[in-house]
Amino acid sequence: MSEDVLDCVEAGARENAQASVIWLHGLGADGHDFEPIVPELRLPESLPVRFVFPHAPVRPVTLNGGMAMRAWYDIIALGGNAQQDEPGIRESEQHAHALIRRENDRGIPSGRIVLAGFSQGGAIALHTGVRYPEPLAGVMGLSTYLPLTESVSAERSSANSDTPMFMAHGTADPVLPMQMGQKSREFLEQLGYRVEWHDYPMEHAVCLEEIQAIGDWLQRVLA
Repeated sequence: MSEDVLDCVEAGARENAQASVIWLHGLGADGHDFEPIVPELRLPESLPVRFVFPHAPVRPVTLNGGMAMRAWYDIIALGGNAQQDEPGIRESEQHAHALIRRENDRGIPSGRIVLAGFSQGGAIALHTGVRYPEPLAGVMGLSTYLPLTESVSAERSSANSDTPMFMAHGTADPVLPMQMGQKSREFLEQLGYRVEWHDYPMEHAVCLEEIQAIGDWLQRVLA
């Protein structure tokens, strides 16, 4: 490929992959963050899936005092009316596009690719998923929200209007309150998207029950 692709950690099937999951980590983490979850998903051997965990670029994050860390975009503040880093979000959208196209080049059609993410990575997965010009197998956002909602109606692609979505959130999340996730879910459902919603008694994290639900969902959308 001529375009730059972010450095990634890979797990699961390699040479014989029949599907791919591109999974974006949260703020300050890296591509290794969700690597240990792959065996816990308990996907059958008959469904060889390549998991791609990219490392976000390092950038200053205003909310964290300007400290440089791996981030998909800057966070100026949290809350419904907070200013959003639109240039950073759209830059990361293009990184996601490049990762999908690399999987295409490796023999995985877009319809066999799930775009997933946790927290800030989940925001990019949802943002990109509704706009991507080719059908995806699924879009997953964990403990997250949909950014730039004011532009979704004008920019969303009909290619993914019927793509299955999975969203999950902790009921006691102190970082991104569950209401943010619920509001995004309701917004997407009002536009006609099929969102499978789960919530769990946890904070800003993932839990075993959630991992099992993700594994079941992946088997369905990649069957």
